Amino acid sequence: MSLSTLRLGYVPLIDAAPLIVARELGFDAEEGLSFELIRLQSWAQSRDLLGMGGIDAAHMLVPLPIAQTLGLGPVYPRFDLVMVLSVGGQAIAVSAALADAMRTQGHGFGFGDPLAARDALIAVAGGRLRVGVPFPFSTQAELVRRWLAGTGLDAGVSIHTVPPPLMADALAAGEVDAFCVGEPWASYAVERGVAALVLAGRSIWASPPEKGLVLTRDFTASRPEETGRMMRALWRACRWLDQPDNRSTAAEILSRPDYLNLPPELSERGLLGRLHISMSGEVRQYPGFIRFHDGAANFPWRSLAALLAQRIATVHGLDVNWAMDQAMGCFRTDLYRQHLRQAGADLPGASARIEGSMLHATAVASEMGQMILGPDAFFDGETFDPALAAR
Repeated sequence: MSLSTLRLGYVPLIDAAPLIVARELGFDAEEGLSFELIRLQSWAQSRDLLGMGGIDAAHMLVPLPIAQTLGLGPVYPRFDLVMVLSVGGQAIAVSAALADAMRTQGHGFGFGDPLAARDALIAVAGGRLRVGVPFPFSTQAELVRRWLAGTGLDAGVSIHTVPPPLMADALAAGEVDAFCVGEPWASYAVERGVAALVLAGRSIWASPPEKGLVLTRDFTASRPEETGRMMRALWRACRWLDQPDNRSTAAEILSRPDYLNLPPELSERGLLGRLHISMSGEVRQYPGFIRFHDGAANFPWRSLAALLAQRIATVHGLDVNWAMDQAMGCFRTDLYRQHLRQAGADLPGASARIEGSMLHATAVASEMGQMILGPDAFFDGETFDPALAAR
């Protein structure tokens, strides 16, 4: 059978695993496709190649297509996020100097208390903190802003864009004091001896959406069959990845020279939730550090789009109601339902929810009866109801 070739762009992170696994294990071929994977250097490159037609689809930061929809980027065809590819997988790290100072003050570097970690960092930061994130419109930027909000350090915090593979270099060169990045690049910085891990992203937000599958509106409208086949191949890869026995195999695949080109042990840390916080060998066990499928991880909730749009609009002085409405239109729950129902995916009964309201795994109505959603609470107790947020 002749396979249709699609060009998919990715930035080298463990959360690119669905694309890589789909290619390596043949989930693409099962759908009559051949994924040509294009390794990219930055999220700006990902956005630009997708917008200019250089790639057919992208593994992309979840907030990025929202920013594009709100006009906060170059003028390109509209972007659609058709499914979420990963939840979690981020880590916050500080420089070795700040880590030493925090230890001197008695901080134990546990991942369970984001307030204690924040207070310990503020106590030694000297009123200024330069934080690296992979892109201005990223879940990492949202995590940092939420974590440091209302601390008195707000005015002294500056956020700097650093491509993920260069985060350790920026910390070593003194260009940033701390960073929030997806694995394996936080572990890479620890292995180089320039950083110590302070928190997992999930310590701040229990269900932080990280990457999504993003296509142009032109593609989803004019090539619906290929859109569906692509989504089903990646959905099956995500399901395979969340079988615990497959994670070590995934680490080996990801680490090959064509992909991350790093020792498998570095990829395993995030995939297995066994994180080394410093060169001294201290390990923090964090089950579920990253999810690819379980807990309805792949569903592109419209309420999530509204939440991120509200946050972006507030920072950039845009009308919040307009921003939320525009963002919800680019999270394509309709296409998710249309194309994944036939793959056997269970589908939520609703397309929006109250974000941040679940402290524990929760059963909700689904097309098959009930499904279990993962916890999604924020460390600060905030909840977000898009129906109440709109005025």
